[in-house]
Amino acid sequence: MRKTGCFGLLIGLVLIAGLFWIARDWSGPGPSPKPLSVVVPAGASLARAAIELEKQGAIRSAQRFRGYARVFGSGTPIKAGEYAIPKGASAADILTLLEDGKVRQRLVPVPEGYPSIMVHEALMRAEGLRGDVAVPGEGSILPDSYAYQLNDTRAAVVARMQRAMSDYLAAAWKKREPGIAVSTPQEAVILASIVEKETSKPSERRMVAAVYTNRLKRGMPLQADPTVIYPITKGKPLGRRILRSELQAKNGYNTYASAGLPVGPIANPGRESIDAVLDPETSSALYFVADGTGGHVFADTLQQHNANVAKWYAIRRARGEM
Repeated sequence: MRKTGCFGLLIGLVLIAGLFWIARDWSGPGPSPKPLSVVVPAGASLARAAIELEKQGAIRSAQRFRGYARVFGSGTPIKAGEYAIPKGASAADILTLLEDGKVRQRLVPVPEGYPSIMVHEALMRAEGLRGDVAVPGEGSILPDSYAYQLNDTRAAVVARMQRAMSDYLAAAWKKREPGIAVSTPQEAVILASIVEKETSKPSERRMVAAVYTNRLKRGMPLQADPTVIYPITKGKPLGRRILRSELQAKNGYNTYASAGLPVGPIANPGRESIDAVLDPETSSALYFVADGTGGHVFADTLQQHNANVAKWYAIRRARGEM
């Protein structure tokens, strides 16, 4: 009896140790010493996914992973896609990722006011995209962050960016206020791109749009510095002061040399700038200049504007900028 009891105790200890090992193998830290990226192809079975996970070093054994999944998993089919596997992720956590379809989120950010040449550069830098693509038409992209998956094409991402702009512009145009200075959606994009470049403060956009609306209605030149810079840099920062010769250049964009809108957009305007052009502030202002705080001060008359410019120059001299 004593031998039988000892044998039973031994079996019990072995079973406990086995269960403990299984629990640790399933729920304990995984073997990966660093984060991993694992792709589960479309239509892949759990067995194929397990083989890929083992090959990448995310799990210790594909065979044991499949066995654990049958016992501990929810039975939900796994989903295809690219998965970001954290360092040391357990087999249990990895199965949850695959069953929930929590694929890796890759993004191409397009900030408001980005020129298309910089959108193109961002697309070409984006890891995991394939194929070449031309620089998109200026003003055709709606600024936003665009998600993509591994091996998507750059052309497909651009198409989504442009569709987003077309859809937003069409909806915004239907809600435009009467009496605005633009007569087509394309003109709205052109003017919105100038508004976008002239102020970084959302609270000012409708007021800046009002100034340009008033100038257009009076036939006054817009005199917007960003339109002078655009032909030189294609929208990138100039990095120096504008030359007198550049202020006098006639190239279709220079709004000092010619009245009216430039021949095309100078950037990709965001939603708020488009909305501002289609519903500008009610104001008689015709001028604005920087106020030294990151914003602008507005004026109805040239006399008021000149006084504001003098204040701005005084601020710049005090800063050692002049």
